[in-house]
Amino acid sequence: MRTGTIPRHALRRPRVLALALSALVAGALCATLMSPASAQKTPAAAPAVAAAPAAFTHPGVLVSRPQLDFVKGRVQAGAQPWKAAYDQMAASRYASLSRVPKPRAVVECGSYSNPNYGCTDEREDAIAAYTTALAWYITGDSRYAKKSIELMDAWSAVIRDHTNSNAPLQTGWAGSSWPRAAEIIKYTYPGGWPGSGRFATMLRDVYLPEVTNGSHSNGNWELSMTEAAIGIAVFLEDRAAYDKAVAKFRGRVPAYIYLTSDGSLPRSAPGSGLDTRDEIVRYWQGQSVFAWNGLSQETCRDLTHAGYGFSAISHIAETSRIQGQDLYPEIADRLRHALGLHAKYQLGVEPVPGNLCGGALKDRLGPVTEVGLNALAGRMGHAMTNTQRLTEQQRPAGSNNLFVAWETLTHAGNPA
Repeated sequence: MRTGTIPRHALRRPRVLALALSALVAGALCATLMSPASAQKTPAAAPAVAAAPAAFTHPGVLVSRPQLDFVKGRVQAGAQPWKAAYDQMAASRYASLSRVPKPRAVVECGSYSNPNYGCTDEREDAIAAYTTALAWYITGDSRYAKKSIELMDAWSAVIRDHTNSNAPLQTGWAGSSWPRAAEIIKYTYPGGWPGSGRFATMLRDVYLPEVTNGSHSNGNWELSMTEAAIGIAVFLEDRAAYDKAVAKFRGRVPAYIYLTSDGSLPRSAPGSGLDTRDEIVRYWQGQSVFAWNGLSQETCRDLTHAGYGFSAISHIAETSRIQGQDLYPEIADRLRHALGLHAKYQLGVEPVPGNLCGGALKDRLGPVTEVGLNALAGRMGHAMTNTQRLTEQQRPAGSNNLFVAWETLTHAGNPA
């Protein structure tokens, strides 16, 4: 007889049935008490909650029209740091009006983009489309809008698939930049965009299926994929895809950034299958001591990859805020501690403890702190001294040439 089943004949004997049920309940309770770690690591999935707005706001991926208007006004007034940030962007290769798009039908990206068949071209053309869209809005020069359209149309006419091991991440990176550009052009450029329907089909058929189900690889993968999914959902006005992206976000963020209130071990993302201490320690890059608010699943890998995750978290929360459901309050403590902890050690404010990543951290966060700082410190009033110091040292923040671009320009001190 299988454990936990009640024999058929017991159904005819009330006293036996009662005893069997009591034993079953007791057994379940015993199993629960004997495995608290498992219960902590894989909590029951919360009921799905509708997150999509009744009416989407456009432009509404990472930047809104009021934010763009704020930036335009600051740049035109010659105010800093926005003017310097705009000049940096305008001088970059991404703003070039002579840029020639390099679309491919199949983009093949292996680990660390090796092989690299269209990987760099796709990511950088997407950033260029966003860059020229921003330049159009700030200057009113229609040549920039036309260049952005040229780039988007070139790819939507050709691309059909992403392949090899980095396909999900590549799709997430490029798929994060494309909707930002498309939103600005479609909803602010009066010259029209006849190819917007084909571009929407590209996002729906080529990008969304690759990113919508997430990934159980390192957390920055799923967060970047979720950023792409929510941006695509806004452009497509796809409420089901939007709700699914928000659910992924709510499951992943607490599993990516640790708070001491989580207990002796970090949480696990729903469906990850990580339910023992050894599995969790391996997943957290061998870190076995959990005693710091803001520790990331990738801190001990390097600060750069952790920064990818923090950036995607900020971008998703920013888009949700524009769409009328502010996710920042749900993740504010995790994100502010994460940015602060990593900024502190990058700045050298304190030495890295010996029991944290063996006493040494690698690399740097990169240009990823502006959006979170503006939201958490600027709008919500959290004290973020180390994050602010690092952010101001790095200004103007440029691009990481993957999916982050020009965030001093778009989000420094932006109250909108």
